[in-house]
Amino acid sequence: MPEPTKKDDGQPEENVAPDSGDGPSENSVVITPKEAKVATKDTEAIVTVTEPEAAVPIPAAGAPQPQPVVIVVTEIEPVEGEVTDPQPIVTEPVENGHNEPAPTKAQKRVEVTEVKEEEPRTSKVPVSSMKKSAESIATPVKEDGSTPKKLSIDLPNDSDPESTRGRKDSVWSMEDGQPPEEIDKQVDSPPLSTLLIEQPQSGSINVGGDISFVAKVEAKDLLRKPTIKWFKGKWMDLASKTGKHLQLKESFDRFTKIHTFEMHIIKAKENYAGNYRCEVNYKDKFDSCSFDLEVKEVAEGSQSIDIRSAFKRSSEGQEDAGELDFSGLLKHREHKQEEVPEVDVWEILKNARPDEYEKIAFTYGITDLRGLLKRLKKTKKEEKKSEAFAKRLEPAYQADKGGKIRLVVDLADPTVELKWYKNGQEIRPTPKYIFEHKGTQRIMVINNCQMNDDAAYSVTAGDEKCTTELFVKELPVNIVKQLEPVKTTVNERIELECEVSEEGAKVKWMKNGVEVPTGVRSRYRVKSEGTKHWLIIDDATKDDTGTYSLMATGGTTEAHVQVDLKPLKILMDLQSVTVLLGQPLKLNCEIYPGNVPGRWYKNGQLIQSSERINILHRAKNHNLDIESSTIHDAGDYTFVPEGYSQTLSAKVHIIDPPRVHLEALNVQDNTVTIVAGNKLRLEIPISGEPAPRVVWMKGERVILDSGNRVRAETFADQTCLTIDIAEREDTGNYKIVLQNEAGEDTASVKIKVVDIPDPPEAPLVPDVGGDWCTMTWEPPRYDGGSPILGYFIERKKKQSSRWMRLNFDLCKETTFEPKKMIEGVPYEVRIFAVNAIGVSKPSEPSKPFIPLAVTSEPTMLVVDDVTDTTVTMKWRPPDTIGAAGLDGYQVEYCLEGTDEWILANKELTEKTRYTITGLPMEGKIFVRVKAINAAGASAPRTTQHSILVKEVIEPPKIRIPRHLKQTYIRKVGEVVNLVVPFVGKPRPKVNWLKEGQPIDQTISIRNSDCDSIMFIRKAERKHSGKYELSVQVENHIDTAMLDIQIVDLPGPPQAVKIEEVWGTNVALDWNPPKDNGNAPIIGYTIQKADKKTMEWYTCIEHYHRTCITITDLVVGNEYFFRIYSENMVGLSESATATKDSALIVKEGLLLKIPEYNDRDFTEAPTFTQPLINTFAVAGYNATLNCSVRANPRPKVVWMKNKITIIDDPRYRMFSNQGVCTLEIRKPSPFDGGVYTCKAVNDLGEAQVDCKLEVKGGFTFFELMKRGVPLHLIDKYMNESKTSEKPESEKKESN
Repeated sequence: MPEPTKKDDGQPEENVAPDSGDGPSENSVVITPKEAKVATKDTEAIVTVTEPEAAVPIPAAGAPQPQPVVIVVTEIEPVEGEVTDPQPIVTEPVENGHNEPAPTKAQKRVEVTEVKEEEPRTSKVPVSSMKKSAESIATPVKEDGSTPKKLSIDLPNDSDPESTRGRKDSVWSMEDGQPPEEIDKQVDSPPLSTLLIEQPQSGSINVGGDISFVAKVEAKDLLRKPTIKWFKGKWMDLASKTGKHLQLKESFDRFTKIHTFEMHIIKAKENYAGNYRCEVNYKDKFDSCSFDLEVKEVAEGSQSIDIRSAFKRSSEGQEDAGELDFSGLLKHREHKQEEVPEVDVWEILKNARPDEYEKIAFTYGITDLRGLLKRLKKTKKEEKKSEAFAKRLEPAYQADKGGKIRLVVDLADPTVELKWYKNGQEIRPTPKYIFEHKGTQRIMVINNCQMNDDAAYSVTAGDEKCTTELFVKELPVNIVKQLEPVKTTVNERIELECEVSEEGAKVKWMKNGVEVPTGVRSRYRVKSEGTKHWLIIDDATKDDTGTYSLMATGGTTEAHVQVDLKPLKILMDLQSVTVLLGQPLKLNCEIYPGNVPGRWYKNGQLIQSSERINILHRAKNHNLDIESSTIHDAGDYTFVPEGYSQTLSAKVHIIDPPRVHLEALNVQDNTVTIVAGNKLRLEIPISGEPAPRVVWMKGERVILDSGNRVRAETFADQTCLTIDIAEREDTGNYKIVLQNEAGEDTASVKIKVVDIPDPPEAPLVPDVGGDWCTMTWEPPRYDGGSPILGYFIERKKKQSSRWMRLNFDLCKETTFEPKKMIEGVPYEVRIFAVNAIGVSKPSEPSKPFIPLAVTSEPTMLVVDDVTDTTVTMKWRPPDTIGAAGLDGYQVEYCLEGTDEWILANKELTEKTRYTITGLPMEGKIFVRVKAINAAGASAPRTTQHSILVKEVIEPPKIRIPRHLKQTYIRKVGEVVNLVVPFVGKPRPKVNWLKEGQPIDQTISIRNSDCDSIMFIRKAERKHSGKYELSVQVENHIDTAMLDIQIVDLPGPPQAVKIEEVWGTNVALDWNPPKDNGNAPIIGYTIQKADKKTMEWYTCIEHYHRTCITITDLVVGNEYFFRIYSENMVGLSESATATKDSALIVKEGLLLKIPEYNDRDFTEAPTFTQPLINTFAVAGYNATLNCSVRANPRPKVVWMKNKITIIDDPRYRMFSNQGVCTLEIRKPSPFDGGVYTCKAVNDLGEAQVDCKLEVKGGFTFFELMKRGVPLHLIDKYMNESKTSEKPESEKKESN
């Protein structure tokens, strides 16, 4: 009987038996999840290898090709595999004929060539092909039985070798004797993805690194977001592991319609390595992919690693489990705590056989067997035999449910006490558990194996222990008789029959993939007798059509059920009718067969009999009568015969003449008043059936329902006129016209739109005062349909944007006088008109106006000058000018004896002095002056007495400026501009002379009433001299003398010669220049030049004498000399050079240089002056000094309490000429301690120490204020107390 594989939910999984043709038989390895026993056993994967039955001969050694073994890996949940062999190990024969079922899900297939068997009792299944390690596990085989055996093989999911990186399926193939490193070969590719458009790719990182995995799903055909799950290994959901090392993110791109799912691993650890899986679900769609993560670690010696912490699994989900260790999550069974002695697992592994590695890993909680085997390669193995067991238990055993199994161990010492345990509980002899002794063999027989016998077993002999696992397999239930398709009609009985291979087997009935409900109220009945099972439907309906299936643990059978309706004959169909509102309505039809009941529907709703509706069924006739029809009775009527797909339909049309119900408006004279700017929605009820056609009209214009601002809308029971924003133009009569097939009706509505008034015109400001003005305006042209009630007035400063209201009570008039304005500030005013509806928009602002006041009268009006025909007056500005400023002055005069004031100046004068011309000689006048501004003329200022128009003689007087009272010096080419003021009346005559002669024509003279100007555009030396200025008024004369000196550069010196040459000295002599530039010579500049280069160098400047000795000349060189003369203008343009040269002769001297031996001044640092213990006062700077001698210069380092002082702002360090100084700024008691000065150079180092004590500490509050930590404050206070006690004791003793 084929055996089904089991899922976690207890549902069997269908498997297909391998082909049984003439070809070579194949062995199948199916990795499937365990069910209930997962809770009581380790989560290691179990590999089941089913070999052919005993009847199939094993190929000989000379066979052309060994039998292949097919390994099928189903990725669902944590898995276990079973190795099934027809030759049992220690059990007695049980049933044969195991057909391996094929999995129905996508599986990974690996073809493994079976190892050639040479020994009759041992069949070695290489574990390396399953775990990719370099070792194999030997599995003993019995020859005299067919009970399959079980072999437990650890397939951890948290570590993969490098050979499997970068691919989703791990596929291996092995030949006889092939090394493990060459067994990785990919056989076939994984199935194509149905949801994932981008799959996560395998990656490799170092320990502590970060890595991200990305999966993308296209959402074009998806109505909602798919569900994604991330797993480590086969089952651990990573959603509960998110934290600082693991983050899951989701995003959606609205443009590309792609969901992006990301998994970020942050600061990876070694145990993060392994196989990961991503699963995507959406309704009935499913997709998944696997990827690997390799975490590279730093190479270390294998002996320094704690193997049990590196490969440990948490057997019961304890706290010592790793962050991503999932094996402990499956462990929920109670575990007896045993004290495990400290052992060296590496020594055990090195001394163990390869087939014992898995048992050792299982014993010590090691799950990463592949990583263990990798590291074990690097260690040297030593053979060590067990002292208690000559032969241990096999790693795993398998038995069928109801069979029995024998567990055999061979003891090295038969006298050792032996104990058997099941899941840690000691086993006592019972009829179920029988213990046998055969020589050194100890056998435990388990009879009638049940599912609760599926457990971990162990046996102890003294201090040694060996363990195994027993797997109990439940035989699958197969389908013996398949379901047959059924085709019937409604109201018939349906029976589906199926037969299975076992009585009382549990089966599941499905319809279209959904389990059929079989409760008390269900239409479905399930019946079983022996191996037969029925599904019964007593009264079939059309909804029962579908595919029905029966699921057993060994297979599934299905059949299609088709339920059709019976044929129907219509004798008289329903007829559509039109009925007036309130008239009776009758519908009838005739069908065959006559005994078929039916139901009436109106617009899809079932019609029930009532007082108004009567439903009759007599033989073939079906009638529906309504006494008085209403509007709601109109619609589509349908008669549905029960049990048939055919229907009879008719339409009922209720008609009613239209009518407009204006009385619902409840307004006088059907007039509706609306304020402009508001929304008007005029709803008028209407009636009529069918719904009448409604037309709104204003005059001859039809209002459409598609209008923007004004539109008409019609509903079932009303018509509506909508004006979104009412305007004045909307005022008028509106006509409503209703029409339908039953008649016509009309009505009229008047709409009146009232609005705020138009804004008035801009106001006028005719008068303006110092802080007031007068304003007037005209009423608005349109009052908005309501009388004007008054006006609001506002004003604002021109440069401001904030208006201020001037009246809070309406102004009834069209004039207003604003007050309390600021003088000189521009203002604007505006007006608002008010009616019953509201306030109008503001008028345009008035023209800007400025409140201004005239100035006060001018002050101190006096006579400044009088001639025979003119009078000159002067005055001072007004004391108060005001904000309007001062535009100018207006001068008026009046002849004595008259009252007529004559305007003297036609245009305003801004000056405070004015000359009145055209006056009569010897006449008398009065003068007055007014200040004028924008506000007008001020009060006049008038002279108190009359003024006689007659000129007064004033003797002339020259007022020479101070800088002209001494010699006026200018350089040649400069401008000379001299202004000499004078006074005198009438206008004096001016005359200029130069040394008694008329002045040169190149000199310009300009005279006025009060001054004379001499102007020379380009001065020359000839303009030098003394000038005489004379001013004459009639017989009165005044004179003044001016001395002008025009200077120029001097000429070169004369007769420059070399007087004498001796040693390195040369004596020069010369004469002053002929032309001194009209200025005294202030010095000479002497230069020298080597004859070879003739480059001139200045020897001395500003030398006053005419002879000089030049010293320190170079011996052997020949020199020329030249001299410049200098005056107040500068150096002469040229120099006079010596005609002859001066040769500095070399003297015959021989210099003998003595030889000297260099002295070695290098030495190691030594302190010539050490540091001295010092007492410092808190808050005052303290210095520490010492001196050091060393060559080369040493590096000086200061330390406090053996700690180097670096970049501390409280310390300043100096080193000058070997003297080292440390300055401590404002020390506190915390700065006390031992200070060290250390000097280091290439020859050595030296250091000196001293102790610094700081007296006069701080209070606790001061220390807290300075931010000193509390522990330092406490230490300081304690030290202060201890230091104060000895001092007080000394005083007491004295």
